[in-house]
Amino acid sequence: MMESTDKIFITVAVKVEASLEKVWKCFNTPEHIVNWCFASDDWHAPAAENDFREGGKSTTTMAAKDGSFSFDFSWIYTKIKDLEALAYTLEDGRTVSVSFQQTEEGVLLTEIFEPESENSLELQKAGWQAILDNFKKYVEQN
Repeated sequence: MMESTDKIFITVAVKVEASLEKVWKCFNTPEHIVNWCFASDDWHAPAAENDFREGGKSTTTMAAKDGSFSFDFSWIYTKIKDLEALAYTLEDGRTVSVSFQQTEEGVLLTEIFEPESENSLELQKAGWQAILDNFKKYVEQN
């Protein structure tokens, strides 16, 4: 019997009522990233660095507000198509692609990522979706 080598991917998406330019800037600029890149109100992103070019390394620090836990989420960009798409590889080798699509109702932002093996697929999807929902809230209120 042959083992399947098909990779699993998780897709999360959100529609943001803002211009494509604003969505792109808020998603990719450190001074904005620190305001939305966390999944719940008891977490925050105290630091973000973004070498925004293909081959550039970027890191966002995610931390519990009570100081009990923090980690760096780091990646290397493999593709940047201005106002349209980007792709990157996480430090552990998993890949992520992000697309930005202008619609009549706003910008449809879609992320497709390879899950890690520690947490359930449902938990990972919920966490990434929560971060995107937080992004939507931030962009629409600012």
